[in-house]
Amino acid sequence: MNWLGSLGPALILELLALGITAGFLAGLLGIGGGMLMVPFLTFIVSARGVEPALAVKMAVATSMATILFTSLSSLRAHHRHGAVRWDLVRGLAPGIVLGGLAGGGGIFALIKGQGLAVLFAAFVGFSAVQMLLDRKPSPSRQMPGWAGQAAAGGGIGLMSGLVGAGGAFVSVPFMVWCNVPLRNAVGTSAALGFPIAMASTLGYLIAGWSLPPSVPGAFGYLYLPALVIITLASVMLAPLGARTAHRIDVKSLRKLFALLLLALAATMLYRVFG
Repeated sequence: MNWLGSLGPALILELLALGITAGFLAGLLGIGGGMLMVPFLTFIVSARGVEPALAVKMAVATSMATILFTSLSSLRAHHRHGAVRWDLVRGLAPGIVLGGLAGGGGIFALIKGQGLAVLFAAFVGFSAVQMLLDRKPSPSRQMPGWAGQAAAGGGIGLMSGLVGAGGAFVSVPFMVWCNVPLRNAVGTSAALGFPIAMASTLGYLIAGWSLPPSVPGAFGYLYLPALVIITLASVMLAPLGARTAHRIDVKSLRKLFALLLLALAATMLYRVFG
């Protein structure tokens, strides 16, 4: 851990602020922190001399690795309230693991950083538009059978592994679209966060095993200072966000957050290509 001595006060404060904000919003809005962490981590790593294309990959991988820890805290809370559909977890998880491994260990290493930035921006844009539209599903639509759930899980895992998100931005709309109640969709998505993060992080470790350290504290595509500090801060703040969600109008806040995501995605593209 020689990299501990290289952390300046400014970097520690930046990572703490990002972890606190991501954790609070995760509890408040029921989202993973990846959508917020990836753009800001890209800026933070780029400012320390990492070329932008590699900075995007490090931000995606590090963001996903934090979900290994934060998803467990969220899962416990939702399970206590009986919100997790374990039958859907069993149906979606096998595809999610395979998709996460393929995304994190195969395609992630092959795709260029600029292409990854475009993919992330498109993913965030789609997610933000879904939040703004708040569409209602057809009353007769149901979750597909085992094969359909495995295929859907593969798509969720693959996309999550490529953009560094816990999958909630895909799995929750998909389950709600299939008339799973929102409370159960959010709780089930929390349970799926761990296998997504586990498979994708394993893939990043395999893909980046031979990379030389780009900055102190880098291990392949993972940036360990950010992983440690953001995880500690976000785990502590997520419960506060969840309690706050019961006291304010979250619908309006979700729309504002969707606009913030669009602005962040546009800024990230500008930084990478500009």
